[in-house]
Amino acid sequence: MLDLKVAQELRTAGLAWNPLPGDRFVVPDRGMDEEVFVVSNMVVEVHDLPGGGQLIGFNGTTEWALDSLEQPEVVWLPRETQLRELLGDRFVGLESVTGGFSVTIRITDEETVREVDADAETAYARAVLHVLDSLTPPED
Repeated sequence: MLDLKVAQELRTAGLAWNPLPGDRFVVPDRGMDEEVFVVSNMVVEVHDLPGGGQLIGFNGTTEWALDSLEQPEVVWLPRETQLRELLGDRFVGLESVTGGFSVTIRITDEETVREVDADAETAYARAVLHVLDSLTPPED
């Protein structure tokens, strides 16, 4: 599973999240950083707010008093398949390497980049971060 720190880097880099059933997320900085929640129409639902934005609603939660949170208060933990889909046509391949996995992405027709990490999900996340960074215009 993707590390919270890497997931926060993805969010900071501008990765947008439209919550769907099955998506994993964490509620950081409330003593629950290790608790992973899953969006589900039965327990955790996403509610669209009239003025825009979304709430993450916790239905039938009796263990602790948390009814809902605004989406920016939680951090999405994208799955390996979601990260690969985000790479789209840039994705070249995933391979097992000593000590982990390597994800290769195409930057241009002539240039590819390899991101290596101990687990495949994080290697994919680092590749997505590379793409997001390359899309960010340089500051003046």
